[in-house]
Amino acid sequence: MRVGIVHDSPVPTLSSRQLMLAFMKRGVESVYFRISRLSIVIDKGRAKVIYGSEEGVSTDSLIIRSLGFIATLEQIFRRVDTLKHLELSGTLIINPIDSMLRARDKYASIITLNATGIKVPATAVVEDVFTAVELCRRWGDVVIKPMMGSMGYGSIKTSDPDIVFTVAKTWLTHGQPVYIQKYIPKPERDIRVFVVGNEVLGAYYRYAPKGCWKTNIAQGAKAVKIERIDDELVEISLKAVKTLKLHYAGIDIGEGEDGYIIFEVNAAPQWSGFMSATGINPAEKIADYVIKLLKN
Repeated sequence: MRVGIVHDSPVPTLSSRQLMLAFMKRGVESVYFRISRLSIVIDKGRAKVIYGSEEGVSTDSLIIRSLGFIATLEQIFRRVDTLKHLELSGTLIINPIDSMLRARDKYASIITLNATGIKVPATAVVEDVFTAVELCRRWGDVVIKPMMGSMGYGSIKTSDPDIVFTVAKTWLTHGQPVYIQKYIPKPERDIRVFVVGNEVLGAYYRYAPKGCWKTNIAQGAKAVKIERIDDELVEISLKAVKTLKLHYAGIDIGEGEDGYIIFEVNAAPQWSGFMSATGINPAEKIADYVIKLLKN
């Protein structure tokens, strides 16, 4: 049994190293791959995987931690096509590439979750600056964020139509659609739930730093373990992961006036905040889960 960990950092990231260690402790060989150096060659009717100049690379499973920095549409097509080829050839891809792309595309995931009755914020993606301004006037406080951003970077909260106009015009000038959501008031915190398979590993509150509305750990939020996870939180988290057809995920959830509301589902979540709050290392659980799938 051989498992690959995929990222594009020149050296394995912390989560990648934790996964490799978890597999090693279980007697499973693991190897780190940079996605930019992983390729498929089709020659004389046969396809083979190469890594850099190394031929004959084979794994039973690949855990995708990141698709790397992508500057062009051609890059994402090549990387996705490589992983899809491996998936079609029988390699277990965690998370499945189509599911991962759906989760990474914030609007696609919101559409999918909403279609199954899961509560999500009022959301739109527009390419017209005046539509964005009108939505701000209609909704009041709004959040504008990159469609494929992470860790809260680039997100802006405002109720000023002039600010929305300026931001939207700037983004659209650079070919970036405007992802806009109605802001959901929250008690200076939100919730991150970590799911592997059909199990909720744990959850923690993310308290925003003083004077800041963002609750991302990367933005300085404080992680506090939720000692008792209620049934509704478990149910909505598992339903979200199942709906998006993911094997594991980090789910960001708000406490709205009418109950829990899902902000985002991350198909390759960081887990340093989760570990510091709960003491649970998701890498261990993911390794057990992948090994079980491969044996079955």
